[in-house]
Amino acid sequence: MAKTAINELQDQIEAVRREAFAAGYAAAMQTVRELASKPTPGQPSRGGEPQTAAPARRGRPPRSTSPAPAAAQRQPRAAAPRQRARLAPAQRPQRGTNARLVEEVLQSNAPRALRPAEIRGAIQRDKGVAMAFTSIRHALGQLEERRVAEQIADSKTWRYREGGAAASA
Repeated sequence: MAKTAINELQDQIEAVRREAFAAGYAAAMQTVRELASKPTPGQPSRGGEPQTAAPARRGRPPRSTSPAPAAAQRQPRAAAPRQRARLAPAQRPQRGTNARLVEEVLQSNAPRALRPAEIRGAIQRDKGVAMAFTSIRHALGQLEERRVAEQIADSKTWRYREGGAAASA
């Protein structure tokens, strides 16, 4: 008899745990839907200029101190017809765009050698495009193969190579 009471208790605990998980998951997904429907700070506005707002904080939202009543969590919601906002699919940049952007930055600073961080900052400032350092490094490798850019000795700086583009064309 003691084993059946323990098994019943374990089953009840498991059921409560599943209900709590489902309620938390539903609340989290609702928050995700709400956040996804809002424009994020830094996204270009309709005018084409990026917004200058502080980035959103990451992490969990603060917990409420009062527990929600269990009966309110168990009631099924009425299925209301939802209207999904249809967003235009994001267009991928054309092949070779990263290398072209890096080449333009190196060319505009022609005699001066630049570090990848400076290249990234210039691309963000001038073009409004955020590019990962690995993408910049890959683009620099491509430009080096085409003899358009060269690395300075054993440093981590790169410069535009005069006449390199004409030789490869």
